[in-house]
Amino acid sequence: MKADTVKLTFDKNFVGEMTSPTGTVKLGSQENGVQPYHLFFGAIASCFYATFLSVANKMRLTFSDVDIEMNGNKRDETPATLDYVKIEMVVYNGNDEEKLKKAAELGAKYCSIHETVSKVAKVDLIVTFKNR
Repeated sequence: MKADTVKLTFDKNFVGEMTSPTGTVKLGSQENGVQPYHLFFGAIASCFYATFLSVANKMRLTFSDVDIEMNGNKRDETPATLDYVKIEMVVYNGNDEEKLKKAAELGAKYCSIHETVSKVAKVDLIVTFKNR
């Protein structure tokens, strides 16, 4: 199954652009240029959130919004693959914290990018709840 297609162009100074079917992102060594691991963490987080949202909707759970922060560590060996990733999610105004936490765990389990990364790195998911 083909996932999707993006096109990237770069000059010799690592200034580039990524174009997808839905938008364009500046890359590399330019003002507002997104770096490779920023893209990678964004991909993990957005895939995780989309999957979490699908599960939460099926469970008829409600919340107003979510903040997600991602970070990780790379191994010292070459190639320097990730050895640890942390996903910190704050759910605001949730109707059922226990079920929303379960939805987040299922979101991680069924997100294909999260699962791919978990084959080479330890991935921790931390879910907290706040009201606004």
